[in-house]
Amino acid sequence: MIKVILSAFIALTFISCNSASPKVEAKAKVAEKPQQDISIFKTSNVDGKITPTTIEKAFETSGFSIDGNNNMNKPFSKRFGSTWYKTYHLFTFHDPDMVAKLVEQYPSVGLITPLSMSIYSDKNGTTMSISSPSLRGMSRMTQIPMTNPVLVAFADKVEKALKLALPNGKFQTLNYKKVADLNRSLETTFETEFECAGGDCEDDIDAFQDEFEGEMEPLGFLFPGYIGVNDEIIDRGVDTFDFYNTYSVCKLEVIHPVSKVHPEVGAFAPCTFYFYKKKNEKIVHMGFPSVQNWILSTDMEDDYSIKPLIKAQNLFKKTVNSIIE
Repeated sequence: MIKVILSAFIALTFISCNSASPKVEAKAKVAEKPQQDISIFKTSNVDGKITPTTIEKAFETSGFSIDGNNNMNKPFSKRFGSTWYKTYHLFTFHDPDMVAKLVEQYPSVGLITPLSMSIYSDKNGTTMSISSPSLRGMSRMTQIPMTNPVLVAFADKVEKALKLALPNGKFQTLNYKKVADLNRSLETTFETEFECAGGDCEDDIDAFQDEFEGEMEPLGFLFPGYIGVNDEIIDRGVDTFDFYNTYSVCKLEVIHPVSKVHPEVGAFAPCTFYFYKKKNEKIVHMGFPSVQNWILSTDMEDDYSIKPLIKAQNLFKKTVNSIIE
């Protein structure tokens, strides 16, 4: 039986559950970095040679593990009878080497494992854009300092992949005003205990995952990706955790309306839900980036976009808490 010992809620105003300030090293070069949490890389695509498939190949060539490249126009058309762009894909990927180097000191790296992007064209397909979290966005979300050399190298690797994927592309100048302070992680977290009889947690993991998926799917939540993070980091010499797993979580009733006005929010969709337990500790930690990341990073103000986000997050929180109680 899963026994809950604590479940950390964030208020409906989405105040961060993690108010810890970034490390001192994070402040050294902040002023030199763009003060946006997402980046949009865009190029002309009149000849149609750039596709989600060619973009995926560029990221594979750049050394990333590809977790998903989902054509959202198919379910949008089937479920809602409408699409907004000639191309709209949600793309997820991760770098196991980066995770292994950071996860012991910053278990919150799971929030960007996988990292999400949206790949989208204009309605006529004459341009192609990729929206992804910036170095600042990854740092703020995870509270890994912006000057951390591993995170910086990861961001540089993403940038090189973007330039390979979209030749002649350029980063767009963004002027969003509501971007959150660096000391706000905007993460929703939960804590519980697994019994782990005889030191083996497999039965508890299976029970949680069966109930998690079984409760979430009828509510419209989809799981386009799953990563057994612990297996990957053990292969790289990190044996700190009994388990560490992440889900990619998406809800069509959210991303369909939101992407109409804000296609760039695919930088946070699907969102990543992690759950892990360190060895010799009892607490199981769980978390995901709150939808305030979407709202602040894109200056979202329209109820058409915000209401489905809030509704989905409250439903997600309620369901997870009912499982771990």
